[in-house]
Amino acid sequence: MSRVRALTLTAAVLASALVAVPARATPDAPPRTGFEQTHGARWTTQPEEQDFLKAVDRSNRRVSMTRFGTTKQGRPLQLVRIGTRPAAHKVLLVCSQHGDEPSGREACLTTIRDLAHARDSRTRRFLDRTTVLVVPTANPDGRAAGTRGNGDGVDINRDHLALRTAEGRAIASVIRDQRPDVVYDLHEYGATPPYYDKDLFDLWPRNLNTHEAVHDEAKNLSESYVRPAAQRAGHSTGTYGIWTDPGTGEPVKQVAGDGQERILRNMSGVKHGVGLLIESRVDPLTDAEKADEARNRQRRVASQLNALTGLFRYAEGRRGAVEAATGRARLTGWADTGPVYVGGADNDAPEPEDVIEDPPCGYRLTAAQYAEVGDELALHGVRVRKHGEGVLVPLRQSLRALVPLLLDGRATHHLMEAVPETKC
Repeated sequence: MSRVRALTLTAAVLASALVAVPARATPDAPPRTGFEQTHGARWTTQPEEQDFLKAVDRSNRRVSMTRFGTTKQGRPLQLVRIGTRPAAHKVLLVCSQHGDEPSGREACLTTIRDLAHARDSRTRRFLDRTTVLVVPTANPDGRAAGTRGNGDGVDINRDHLALRTAEGRAIASVIRDQRPDVVYDLHEYGATPPYYDKDLFDLWPRNLNTHEAVHDEAKNLSESYVRPAAQRAGHSTGTYGIWTDPGTGEPVKQVAGDGQERILRNMSGVKHGVGLLIESRVDPLTDAEKADEARNRQRRVASQLNALTGLFRYAEGRRGAVEAATGRARLTGWADTGPVYVGGADNDAPEPEDVIEDPPCGYRLTAAQYAEVGDELALHGVRVRKHGEGVLVPLRQSLRALVPLLLDGRATHHLMEAVPETKC
């Protein structure tokens, strides 16, 4: 497919590669988003989103929708489940954590509809063995205001450790309860030509507490599936946060994309999920896009949908390897061995002070301390046990590496400095 053609495609005419964008012309006339109805002249409004999701939910037994939270301004946080039967293998799409980055949301909405109404045998087999979970709008208050932050101006994608926002808490509960094997986080970015201006960037968990097998699967998702799928559709790709020399392609500097645990792609890795961040370019690529905002919007959504094609190919083709990697990672913490990292990244060697070489066997919290942070521990899925008047948070558990990030004073974003326990 030529680049010119790829840039003019709308979500309504994308090819149906494997399961990402199945054929849309069906006898029961599935619903269309506001974006589709206006050919990209505007984004889908929130009332249109609700009507669209309700229509898909009513029209198809593959789909169920639940409200799993409420924003401070009273808007619903909704989780859509797509599958023909309960399946252990789960892929979670988190769309529009930043309210002013709407193209991923549009891609998620049409993907829900297309998976629900697909008639081809390959998609049916896929949905027999995989449950697709979608949070269509992770930040409804920010989307309504057109702002990066939520209703309080807080960046949700820096709240996946402390869980101070309704949105962050709700997403944590989904990850705790559903234990997705893959967490795919859709965003947009502003380009800085000529060093940082690819059509799509992506990035895996860089946090050093990510199990090696999970980390390698996330890089494989990026390099062997998502990027090639986007490139086949004519989109340029690269690594998020890395400026490159336009002549040599060599890295110039790092501007983002570290290993901090507050970010969803990193927290996904810490919690043993194959995480990937995807970022589509907001800025116009051509004079035609500069002259017509609809063309710009169409290209942004098309690029997200093309990348999703790679995600679903990965989820289908690597199911066994992914389940093996996430399964191993979830068991590793029970051995209670090895260091825990409070700094560094997979491309940034940690300083000595960033490594807890010999972690304690747990952390003690008084009753008062536990009253302050107990809800957050529970939302993360961290196990505790009664200890005197308070509780002990043992490291011997699946989320071993997360415990010091929450409770050790050496961790940059810890919730509370608890007392280390060496005799468990």
